[in-house]
Amino acid sequence: MSSHKSGFVAVVGRPNTGKSTLVNALVGKKIVITSHHPNTTRNPIRGIITRPDFQMILVDTPGVHKPKTLLGNRLNAMVTESLESVDAALICLPANETIGAGDEYILDSLAKIRRVYVAVTKVDLVKPDALMAKLLDVQSLLEKKAITAEEIIPVSGKNLEQTDLLLELLSKHLPESPSLYPEDITTDQATELMICEWIREAAIADLYEELPHSVMVTVDEYAKREDKNFYDIHATIHVERDSQKGIIIGPRGSRLKEIGTKSRLGIEAFLDAKVFLGLHVKISKEWQRDPKALARMGFTE
Repeated sequence: MSSHKSGFVAVVGRPNTGKSTLVNALVGKKIVITSHHPNTTRNPIRGIITRPDFQMILVDTPGVHKPKTLLGNRLNAMVTESLESVDAALICLPANETIGAGDEYILDSLAKIRRVYVAVTKVDLVKPDALMAKLLDVQSLLEKKAITAEEIIPVSGKNLEQTDLLLELLSKHLPESPSLYPEDITTDQATELMICEWIREAAIADLYEELPHSVMVTVDEYAKREDKNFYDIHATIHVERDSQKGIIIGPRGSRLKEIGTKSRLGIEAFLDAKVFLGLHVKISKEWQRDPKALARMGFTE
């Protein structure tokens, strides 16, 4: 009789390497917001995959980067903490980008991890000969760092290319254990955090330069109506400057209305309920550099 396995796999990489798209693909449901902006993920988010013979908990981590703010320092610290208690790590290296110092730095941090896997992501964006060259570069990097990877797998989270194979390979060496989470859930994230993330995803879509990094969302009220499958949610979109507030609100409130409509659809699908969503925009000056503001928003040391 085959034994049951359960364990944690940290998904790591530089910003914008396809980590969140890959986690959503492996879980089979959208649990992590995605965008073209680096550092979209700001919290380690656990995606739970349950199969008859295993349960795998994927920990999607913020992108490791050279921090310019206190928030950046805290995001990097979250990654370090996430690596302390996992059974394996999956590093994402995009097929369409050259390997850099950031990738080497992350690989160094995996030296104590017992099992390391490499996902060469975004293979849908390159031609076969470029992918072959990339795989050779990855092999050279691993040899340079004296790291033996369990597997190097080219994948596309967007097109679900080889994601089933990746899942099978990752599950192979999980420790023997009963399921660690209820078998009917796909994430253990607090509902309020998920609501904040849906709103932030809608708010940063189509924004440019530094503004996406200046957007943070908090939930002020979250209540279910009595005897109804209906929620009243009020949330605040925080920005750092007056000009940013104007961009988020848009002409005659048009953009804020669009953010509300788009995020409400995602929240309703997630809650499987109807939602009234009230949004408010607030200037929280330099919140990324303010220890008290970061603590209020959940980024504790």
